Amino acid sequence: MLDLEYYRGKRVLVTGHTGFKGAWLCAVLLQAGAEVTGYALEPPTNPSLFALADIGKRMHSVIGDVRDLAHLRQVFEETMPEIVIHMAAQPIVRESYKNPVYTYETNVMGTVHVLECVRLCDSVRSVVNVTTDKVYLNREWTWGYRENEELNGFDPYSNSKSCSELVTSAYQNSFFREMTRPVAVSTARAGNVIGGGDFAVDRIIPDCVRAALDGKEIIVRNPYSVRPFQHVLEPLMVYLMIAEKQYEDPAYAGSYNVGPDETDCYTTGELVTLFCQTWNQAVGEELHWKNVSDGGPHEANYLKLDCSKLKSVFGWRPVWNVETAMEKIVEWTVAYRGQKDLYALMCGQIDSFVS
Repeated sequence: MLDLEYYRGKRVLVTGHTGFKGAWLCAVLLQAGAEVTGYALEPPTNPSLFALADIGKRMHSVIGDVRDLAHLRQVFEETMPEIVIHMAAQPIVRESYKNPVYTYETNVMGTVHVLECVRLCDSVRSVVNVTTDKVYLNREWTWGYRENEELNGFDPYSNSKSCSELVTSAYQNSFFREMTRPVAVSTARAGNVIGGGDFAVDRIIPDCVRAALDGKEIIVRNPYSVRPFQHVLEPLMVYLMIAEKQYEDPAYAGSYNVGPDETDCYTTGELVTLFCQTWNQAVGEELHWKNVSDGGPHEANYLKLDCSKLKSVFGWRPVWNVETAMEKIVEWTVAYRGQKDLYALMCGQIDSFVS
């Protein structure tokens, strides 16, 4: 299992650190005492968790684009990271239909640039490339996809992440296995993450939060889609666990699914109902949702991961179920509405998760 003390004093580079997951990951690393450098565009939303919690003031934050190889390489050379967590991406399915070229440039060539910098930077020993559960060719199976299933995402976002997996495999086979210094590289395929501070568009929990704060009805486009929902800290701790284990023993490098147990695969409608119930209980305000299909672009109806490999290799088990995750989301949202110290609240939730 993960020992956060391992990261004390470690030089860690996080791409995509200004995003929702990136901000939470940097908070975890800062709690652990790591020397954290982030490389990303400006926060993708306004408001943003990164700004609200003042994450940038607590670390070395570099604003840059993973499509800019020269600048990215300069940052590698200046900071000499030991561990790299690559999360920079265009992460929204619907946005990928609107801007497919940008999506492929960022998600495919961005991965190439990060791995090229790793190849040329003598300090790096461990790399985790964060992709998605959507990398698989989705056959709408009722059982979970395993790491050896075919990669072929349907939409530009999912497909670009499938390509990112293939790029990682090619670099591993062509360069990293032959290098005199050990460089261990893994990909982590995480299911849908939820948590406090997500303000993204076209995501169900941010839509719920915005409606709750505005006192409006929640609009749900596809209440029957089944997804493996998990609190954002679940996959982040797994990324750090993989990075630690393969740093010490490169034999741990590989591809890993990161998802919740079977009981936490919810339909979107069930998830929204749970949010409403949790919000009503905590705040005492009635919140409701309605089904309004907008005929948007194709999205999978059924998608689930088999995480047996992660459990058998590392002895890993999920910590928080969806009900607990929803309590933490509502807690964060109430603190945000009350203008509380959000970084302190995040640190408290991290401590609670770890303990």
